[in-house]
Amino acid sequence: MAIRGELFTNQVNLDNRSYYFNVKENRNGDIFLQIVESKIKDGEERRDIVVFADDMKDFFKGLDESLTYIEKVKKERAKIRAEKKAAKAAKFNPDGAESEKTAKKVYRRKGESRLVAEKRAEKKDDGIKRTGKVIHITSKRNADSEKTEY
Repeated sequence: MAIRGELFTNQVNLDNRSYYFNVKENRNGDIFLQIVESKIKDGEERRDIVVFADDMKDFFKGLDESLTYIEKVKKERAKIRAEKKAAKAAKFNPDGAESEKTAKKVYRRKGESRLVAEKRAEKKDDGIKRTGKVIHITSKRNADSEKTEY
């Protein structure tokens, strides 16, 4: 037997918590699982639960049912979100053409024809967002060196 009756230990580290799964044996020879949550806050906070070998089957059955329910709810919610998204897309785009996000809106400039505006919009997108505002950046280093003569 190892220190304090530990037979096996497994550690799972997450963002601000660590979980320890310790299989132990007490003085009477009973084997049990100890689950310890260590939370790092202002100090170190630890919580643990103990499940004895006789109760493990029922414990893990309840845990498995809970996990199955969680997966079921996640799938249902994902399905509902997909249906809402499809309904919204159908509402705003009933003819089934391009979706609202992928369709590029073309705005005409004053005095510009629609064909010229569409041709301008077809230009390759280089990833730069042009807002029409001009920003001039000058280097202080160059400005200072020009003023100083040696």
